[in-house]
Amino acid sequence: MKRLTILTVLLITIFSAPALAQLEIGASYELRNEEPKNGFGLRIQKGIFERLPLVNLGIRLHASYFSEENNIDPQNQSYSYSRDLTNIDVGIAAIGGVSLGLLEPYVGLGLGTENYEQVINDYSGPESVKPQSGSDNNIYWNMLAGAKVTVIPLIKPFVEYRYSDTSLSEPAFENVKSQTGRIMFGVSLSF
Repeated sequence: MKRLTILTVLLITIFSAPALAQLEIGASYELRNEEPKNGFGLRIQKGIFERLPLVNLGIRLHASYFSEENNIDPQNQSYSYSRDLTNIDVGIAAIGGVSLGLLEPYVGLGLGTENYEQVINDYSGPESVKPQSGSDNNIYWNMLAGAKVTVIPLIKPFVEYRYSDTSLSEPAFENVKSQTGRIMFGVSLSF
């Protein structure tokens, strides 16, 4: 809760500054290389230093939600169970891009926090090998690269790759990777 409060105060400070430029609100479908493998994302981006020619700088708040339920039946084992996985992350990033006609490639660097929750249901087997239920909170840093296309000035489809690393906070679950990548496909609305 403390991290969310800090991010909220930072967001209010950033968006109340009079020197800020254009606002973008976007949504995306996200794929990553760990379970849960697919989810959805939201982003709010505010431009800064609007007087720079061809260069677009901004601050972005982003959030992602991943959820998955699966039944596990390990081979050559006498037990099975179902597992509900939920991953929510919230972060802030500094973004820099270059306008090349209708295309705008960009890169960014940021920090965030994620919550990973695992719930084990319907377990049938020995208690010595029962997977653990619980939740884990981690701080991460991330790098991102992507490109937006301006279809019309209001709508901007985008594709983005984001690499995140939580190795500083050591994830508690053995099936959670400390380094993960995800690709996002979405659309932003500019105001």
